[in-house]
Amino acid sequence: MAISSIIAFLQKRKTIFFILVFYLSNAYKLNGSFKTENILRMKDPINMQSSFHSCDDCATSHTRPLVGILSQPGDGDGGNIIKRMGWNSSNVSYIAASYVKFVEMGGARAVPLIYNEPIDTLLMKFAAINGILFPGGSASLKDGPFYRTAEKLFKMALEENDNGDYFPVFGTCLGFELLCIIVSQDHNVLERFSARAQPSTLLFKNDWSKQRNMFKWFPSRLIDKIGMEALAMENHQYGISPEKFKANKLLSSFFRVLTTSLDKNNKVYVSTVEGRDYPVTGVQWHPEKNAFEWGVSTIPHSAEAIQVCQSVANFLVSEARKSNHTRSLEVEKNFLIYNHSPHYTGKDGNKNFEQSYVFVQ
Repeated sequence: MAISSIIAFLQKRKTIFFILVFYLSNAYKLNGSFKTENILRMKDPINMQSSFHSCDDCATSHTRPLVGILSQPGDGDGGNIIKRMGWNSSNVSYIAASYVKFVEMGGARAVPLIYNEPIDTLLMKFAAINGILFPGGSASLKDGPFYRTAEKLFKMALEENDNGDYFPVFGTCLGFELLCIIVSQDHNVLERFSARAQPSTLLFKNDWSKQRNMFKWFPSRLIDKIGMEALAMENHQYGISPEKFKANKLLSSFFRVLTTSLDKNNKVYVSTVEGRDYPVTGVQWHPEKNAFEWGVSTIPHSAEAIQVCQSVANFLVSEARKSNHTRSLEVEKNFLIYNHSPHYTGKDGNKNFEQSYVFVQ
């Protein structure tokens, strides 16, 4: 056989080989064996003109997850710390230490997202973290610097998911209400409820709701318990009824309602939601208080109540592990909450928080 014929033959075999490799590689991806975020993009995240899906069993490979926690105006101590330190109250914000401990309980570390810090700093932190927690508190949800920072972070999180990087958002109490306002684009969407210092049960919408993402992390006996015993600590005066939630097309198309609860007047409000197409979870109740807050006598501290806290923390951090955001160790060290020291607010008679981290800009 001539040399030219041999070369042509080998080139043909080489071409067939690469075609076969390409075909097998794509077939392998399509059959779901690749543990990657199989995402179909959403072009308009608020109006929901199209949708994406992220697999429930995506790889949770990030071993150093960071969760950003948004600060809010005030010192978390009724102004006592501001007064003692002689600070200008307009520049001060805080994060309750219970949220930091809550994140650590699940195996992550916290990064403070200070709502009034320079935007460049906030963007650098966002690029380093693997998820966001909007905590409870008493900040005003009117349109202002705090609200606009939260809205910006939320939209950035949606964009990350649109761009193929799984990025979760979790909202607790005030954070849940914040999510409702941002998604509905209506600052008057909330209603008044009487649920201050009131532990409650979670009333599952149906058996299917018990199998959803967050509740998969609850032992089955705990799911039964939380439906019968008051293990979910409530502490709010605003919320949203199932009827109003369903009537708001932006809310009902973005979120799926999983549980409701009853206030002191037996008025029903939405207590747990999950994003239909995004990894966004909202709870009107306080899982972190069960383990870390002691100022209110009605906070449940039973073994089952602590399991509730642990289960939700495990869920939140499992979601953060799916994010591909990375950073150098030096950047990580500079951003961590450990650069700040908490104040013992419980010593001042503060019933809401035992400790708080306070930031001055």
